[in-house]
Amino acid sequence: MKKLLLSIVVIFMIAGSGIKGDSAEATSANESLKKNPTLNKMDVSEFFNDREGTFIFKDIKKEKTYIYNEKLSKVRETPESTFKIANALIGLQVGVVEDEYDIKRWDGVKREFDSWNQDHTLGSAMRDSAIWYYQEVARDIGSDSMNLWLDKLSYGNGDSSGGIDQFWLDSTLKISPLEQANFVERLYKENLPLDQATMKTVKRMMIQDEKNTYTLHGKTGTRLSDFGLGWFVGYLETEDNSYVFVTQINGSGSRAKAITTDILNKYGFIKE
Repeated sequence: MKKLLLSIVVIFMIAGSGIKGDSAEATSANESLKKNPTLNKMDVSEFFNDREGTFIFKDIKKEKTYIYNEKLSKVRETPESTFKIANALIGLQVGVVEDEYDIKRWDGVKREFDSWNQDHTLGSAMRDSAIWYYQEVARDIGSDSMNLWLDKLSYGNGDSSGGIDQFWLDSTLKISPLEQANFVERLYKENLPLDQATMKTVKRMMIQDEKNTYTLHGKTGTRLSDFGLGWFVGYLETEDNSYVFVTQINGSGSRAKAITTDILNKYGFIKE
């Protein structure tokens, strides 16, 4: 694995391309960038097929972060369904859901995806990205408590003014890819201001793939109004190290996940 990491570092040190930013948010200081002097540019543009996007990869053991498209990595966008990570953490912490098996009954309203149209637990709604379940969780948490915890977690701009069950969905809450990476790293290290049991539960719910040599934890997010924003955020545990990753693209979350796994696969991080 050390040889593989050396190989990917050599490739990642090539300068990544930038894209045009479009708002004042692109010029705002990003705390994770300020605090981390060991940032290196990388070029994984071949995986994006001319799509606008950014990729962040952090080696936890060496405390080094590699970034494709640094400019975009600092621009805040809506988290979409990646906010389910924070929503689940807050819901568990304040007790509106008991554990990952806490069930909510489907209301019979047919929604965009067949997998949503059934009863769900906190865990299954995370895996199937069933928005309605997490909207109920957010309503149960309530605006005051939600705002308190967004602040405690330092989650993006912390703006929930778009409505208690809508603010993360193409609305007022925004977070940059670098801020996402920082949040995921704090969750991985269990350094968030939450009960350890709460963090362990959500980390377990995030497992996407588990093999003999690695475990991949992650969550997708897609702006459903136009499929013009896609996320895949999470971390990879291997036999001798762990790595945080964030991919954001002009496209769907499933495409962001495919790009991530293609990169990790090519450079040997998720091979048996």
